[in-house]
Amino acid sequence: MGQSPPPAAPAVRQALRVLSHLGAQRGPVPASAVARDLGIPRSACYRILTALVDHGYAIHYPEDRRYGLGYAAYELSSGFSRQAPLSRLGAPILAALVDHVGETAHLGVLDGTDVIYLLEQRAPHRPVLITDVGVRLPAHQTATGRSLLACLPATQLRALYVEDPVDRRSARPFRDLPHLRRTLGEVTRAGFAAESGEVSDGFASVAVAIRDRNGWPAASLAVTFPHGNVPEESWPDLAHRIERFASELGRRLSGAAPAR
Repeated sequence: MGQSPPPAAPAVRQALRVLSHLGAQRGPVPASAVARDLGIPRSACYRILTALVDHGYAIHYPEDRRYGLGYAAYELSSGFSRQAPLSRLGAPILAALVDHVGETAHLGVLDGTDVIYLLEQRAPHRPVLITDVGVRLPAHQTATGRSLLACLPATQLRALYVEDPVDRRSARPFRDLPHLRRTLGEVTRAGFAAESGEVSDGFASVAVAIRDRNGWPAASLAVTFPHGNVPEESWPDLAHRIERFASELGRRLSGAAPAR
């Protein structure tokens, strides 16, 4: 019988906790707050932060007596982006989802007030859709975008939509912010986002957000289908099926062990 791998060294584990905590903050924070939030002694917290500063993973702001992420952490983030983990990890999951539901699926991410489609897996005998790889669409008009926007706090949403969202095809206001908030509230209550005929005539989409380890929306997994193929009363069931694949992609992105 194989032995379980040894646990990570306590010092390494604590350093990673501190680094992850810094990455989850909106800005630099005092060392005392880090120690309090993580439940570790202040002296140990200061030693860890000093080591992170020495290696470039944290920056000390002496005038403010605060710590934030350093350039080495940014380089790690850049390396993560270069390796395109969403596309690499998402491709087989997208293919499996299409096999499971028999409809076209795509993976998208939020970029400001837009959604960008990273992957698309077309189901057999289905037409080419506007949501092809690399296409950018207004997030509030798409199920993919709405599922991601619904994950944002109200302050972040307000910052994104300083002015009313605009329908770029007509250059006229499409929805005001209160209406968008109500729409996103419905997404939150339902647990999924949907649109019908707002992106492509005759087609509807159901989407589920994928959150990262800090609860922020990393991507959205969606299925698009001709109106008659999935009646609206069956959309919650479809969303539940999508959620299984979205959860698996989220697990892989976080590096968590497979469920047993």
